[in-house]
Amino acid sequence: MASEQNPLGLMGIEFTEYATPDTDFMHKVFKDFGFSMLKKHKEKDILYYQQNNIHFLLNNEKKGFSAEFAKKHGPAITSMGWRVEDAEFAYKAAVERGAKAADDSVKDLDYPAIYGIGNSLIYFIDVFGEENNIYNNDFVDLEHPELIQEKGFMEVDHLTNNVYKGTMQHWADFYKNIFGFTEVRYFDINGAQTGLTSFALRSPDGSFCIPINEGKDDDKNQIDEYLKEYDGPGVQHLAFTSRDIVASLDAMEGSSIKTLDIIPEYYDTIFDKLPQITEDHDRIKHHQILCDGDENGYLLQIFTKNLFGPIFIEIIQRKNNLGFGEGNFTALFESIERDQMRRGVL
Repeated sequence: MASEQNPLGLMGIEFTEYATPDTDFMHKVFKDFGFSMLKKHKEKDILYYQQNNIHFLLNNEKKGFSAEFAKKHGPAITSMGWRVEDAEFAYKAAVERGAKAADDSVKDLDYPAIYGIGNSLIYFIDVFGEENNIYNNDFVDLEHPELIQEKGFMEVDHLTNNVYKGTMQHWADFYKNIFGFTEVRYFDINGAQTGLTSFALRSPDGSFCIPINEGKDDDKNQIDEYLKEYDGPGVQHLAFTSRDIVASLDAMEGSSIKTLDIIPEYYDTIFDKLPQITEDHDRIKHHQILCDGDENGYLLQIFTKNLFGPIFIEIIQRKNNLGFGEGNFTALFESIERDQMRRGVL
């Protein structure tokens, strides 16, 4: 229900839409993550992939919003669909609260939309659930669907935005003032050579978070590298929740998905710091999974290397812990710096 705290009646993420000049590669990555390709839009060359409560659209149109977006940015997250109680109400309320409306002539999909991060689109979706949903209403079954064994990924936990220096507050205010997000964390992180600051915001319904990153110091940091390659602000990564991160990584071993290398010394002390971890320590070390927690619970997380241009995926398993792996920030940041060195950025 729309309320003072949730003025648009936001109810979660419905889909993430991608576009890329190289659809074959993205299709392969989706399959390696365990997404099945099930349907195609009735009127457009847009494919639907699904795994549990994660829904992806791959837009292969040669003209239109997503095609033009991908020409500018390369492989990109061109839009998202956010669940709301009433799409028309949410759209009008968003515009009244300062959002920029997306004209019908611009959009690839026939849902009310506003412009979001980096001029991507946020569509408002009020038809969702098991039976009555946009995939049943606006898509048709593929004659030859590709059914893939799911790999334990359940939903989108958070999506992180990278923005230009000096604009982090602007984008935090965008999510706060239009949607009713609240700030739950502020981070100031330093690696060996570079740094970043970050706001973490939680949606008013509590179903997902949006951290917003801004680089520090010179433009060699990972945020400014992203902005340069992506040609503007945008979604840096999506995080999938896994019901069993070790099993998920076992299932993806040997695939096209590569994860960041963590220094071996990390594991000399981590299990002493977090004795409550019940998962197999050797498998955690084998997969280079990062661990963080407190007296109430813990989380396990891992980050892929860049997959679609500068965009990557985080995998996270939460056990009574709603954090972002703050205890891993230095180890993670230095791991990304080592990857930047390997690629000649630093």
